[in-house]
Amino acid sequence: MQKDLENKFLLDFEANQNIVHKICSMYTTNKNAHDDLFQEITIQVWKNYLKFRGDSKFSTWMYRVALNTAISLYRKSTRKVKTQDFSAIAYKIESTPYEDTEEIKLKALYAAIHRLNDIEKALIFLYLEDKPYKEISETLGITNVNARVKMNRAKEKLKNILNP
Repeated sequence: MQKDLENKFLLDFEANQNIVHKICSMYTTNKNAHDDLFQEITIQVWKNYLKFRGDSKFSTWMYRVALNTAISLYRKSTRKVKTQDFSAIAYKIESTPYEDTEEIKLKALYAAIHRLNDIEKALIFLYLEDKPYKEISETLGITNVNARVKMNRAKEKLKNILNP
C-alpha cells in the first residue's frame, strides 16, 4: 500500500515538476535559492499528498501547495524559515534541470514580475500557464470577480514596469 502511494506520488510529481520550477523562478533570483525552494516545495507536496482528495486536478492542487510554500517562505526576505534536510526524506526525486532560456524579453518579464507583490506574482504565473479564471480563483482561494480585478491591476502594473 505504502509503495503504491510512493510510486503514484513520484509519477504525479515528476509529470508536473515544471510547475515547481516555474514558481521557483518567479520567487527566487539565483540558482541556490531556486534549488532550496524546489526542495522545500517537494517536501511540502509529499507531506500533504495524503490530503489530496482528487476534487481538482493534481496540477491545480500542486500549484496551490507550491504557491503557498513559495509565498510563505519568501514573503519577508529577512525572516529565516527552518527547512528540513532533503537527505532525510527517504523518497528522492530526480530533478530534471529547468531550461531557462536566455532571451532578453523573458529575462525582462521575470525581472518585472519580481517587482510585483506575492499575490500578483501568483496571478500572473497562473495566467501565463493559460489557466482559466475559475481555476485561478480556486487555486488562490479568492472569488472569480476578485481574480479578474486583481489580474487587470497586475497586468497594468506589468505594462508600466516594462514600458515606463
